[in-house]
Amino acid sequence: MAHNPAAQTAYGPMVQAAIEQYEPPERRLVDDDLALSMLSTRQRAFVRATQWTPLRRLMIAATERAVSGSWALITCRKRFIDDKLAEALPNIDAVVILGAGMDTRGIRLAHRSDVPVFEVDLPVSIDRKRAAVQRAVGGVPSSVRLLPLDFERDDLVDALMDNCWSTDARTFVIWEGVTQYLTEDAVRATLVAVEGMPAGSRLLFTYVRADFIDGSNMYDAAVLYKRFRQRRQVWKYGLNPDDVGAFVGQYGWRVVEQASPDYYVQNYIRPAGRNLPASDLEWSAYCTKVTPNPL
Repeated sequence: MAHNPAAQTAYGPMVQAAIEQYEPPERRLVDDDLALSMLSTRQRAFVRATQWTPLRRLMIAATERAVSGSWALITCRKRFIDDKLAEALPNIDAVVILGAGMDTRGIRLAHRSDVPVFEVDLPVSIDRKRAAVQRAVGGVPSSVRLLPLDFERDDLVDALMDNCWSTDARTFVIWEGVTQYLTEDAVRATLVAVEGMPAGSRLLFTYVRADFIDGSNMYDAAVLYKRFRQRRQVWKYGLNPDDVGAFVGQYGWRVVEQASPDYYVQNYIRPAGRNLPASDLEWSAYCTKVTPNPL
């Protein structure tokens, strides 16, 4: 488990989020004042070097040469999730973050709200997260619970209930950068697990496009296909944007909005005065629970 390949990918998005903090506020695509502190000593040293604007520009350009649109894919999806959570916060009772990795969202939320946050991830990731949070803010806030769980084998609802989550709680479920690492059976099992959440609950998840998984469309990301589909074979599942509504509808969820690359360009990139493409490889789907089914 310590060498789980999916667990090893938790740091990359946080490196990008941390580098983005050196952009002036009006140009910044995502705000995350804790991102740097979650990284290893070597990673922090690397990120701090990007305070120098020319080096930061070179770093972003190199990322874009490898996978066009990838910088916006990570930073803008984080911004989209942060925005939707902030909008929903007055009307929710709990937050569940599936595959939380090293993301700081739950810790940042604890600084302004006492809404309970349940961060769920592989045991190795939870151990690393606990140590990083200890280093960053002196310990896990009382409103945040870190839950070790294997999505392929363990029962999500039992784990949540064992940690004082209420089945009556209107819950905002965040599932960022995870579904592609799971089998279809595991994705469906997770949707079954959250199917019984009460009306008014929210689900925001990201997904890689199915035609990339089957190799019929590279989306200018051949390097990722070689890395995640051919060499390591850790990306297993994808969806098509037109199919998402019917897919989540089977479990009582309704799509409210999908964040496409055009959404990111129009709402985040252009207003920030940035000249960046946004990859069509991954989309984000924001859903609300309309059919409460008893757990």
